[in-house]
Amino acid sequence: MEKLTFSIVINAPKEKVWDTMLGADTYKKWTAVFMPGSYFEGDWSQGSKILFLAPDGKGNKSGMVSRIKENRLHEFISIEHLGFVENGKEDTTSEAVQSWAGNLENYTLLEKDGSTKVLVELDTDEERKEMFDSTWNDALNILKSITEDKTPS
Repeated sequence: MEKLTFSIVINAPKEKVWDTMLGADTYKKWTAVFMPGSYFEGDWSQGSKILFLAPDGKGNKSGMVSRIKENRLHEFISIEHLGFVENGKEDTTSEAVQSWAGNLENYTLLEKDGSTKVLVELDTDEERKEMFDSTWNDALNILKSITEDKTPS
């Protein structure tokens, strides 16, 4: 596994960045870069199971099964990925899942002078690295735009 790091400075207090990043409606906007129609089911409280989903075009849910490993309000959230959702069914035990389970996706928010640096660190494999390299900066720019109440360009 490889650890990737992405960051952006958003001209807003960390509370607003946090709420925009994790709010149900705004989450859909900035994560559409990864998969159109992206959304989550569950909540962001520590220890909670959360599903990151998108429609698969056949009327089924597809995505990831995860849990919130750590949540320090407005400062840090760690997501541990546990498996996949395919055709609406959760898979946390197959061999394909076991090679990927336990990967972390961490978000750190650091506020200074009314602006917030969002630092994203995530574990990935070679298969997903290129996709993440080409999409994460776009996603963060959309998050910045909607948090600062600007229309993404």
